[in-house]
Amino acid sequence: MSQSGGAADTVRSDFVEKFAAQLVEAGMPRMPSRVFAGLLASETGVMTSAELGKELQISPAAVSGAIRYLSQVHMVSREREPGSRRERYRVHSSSWYEALTNRESILKRWEATLKEGVSMLGPETDAGRRIAETLEFFTFLDNELGTLMDRWRAHRERVFGPNA
Repeated sequence: MSQSGGAADTVRSDFVEKFAAQLVEAGMPRMPSRVFAGLLASETGVMTSAELGKELQISPAAVSGAIRYLSQVHMVSREREPGSRRERYRVHSSSWYEALTNRESILKRWEATLKEGVSMLGPETDAGRRIAETLEFFTFLDNELGTLMDRWRAHRERVFGPNA
């Protein structure tokens, strides 16, 4: 992020902190939010641990923990710096798509557990009805997710071109 210096760095830093705060409000942990926003706002979308630490003024351990979280939720990828043993971290333009698509398996597991809950507590009980409504919500999301992602891919191609 500090490639251009001066006012651009200040603007970028302000964006990073504002967007990271909004990600935190939405439930993402603080450090992963800051690292993701930092990568997203960087010129290339790729930074090393040292660059992230310097830019965000955080420790190597904080960068490592944030990258571990972001990798697990498919929002960043790790890659080797050419000709080096150092890793660098990349945010892809499709990171939101990947993160949401990978939630599909979680939804399936939740649906199975919720079905058991309805069965165990009884569909006629208040708890069973609440669980059944939650199950119906996740089933609805699961059914709509594929169509929504198809529509997104088509929209993205129209707006950013076929190689985006």
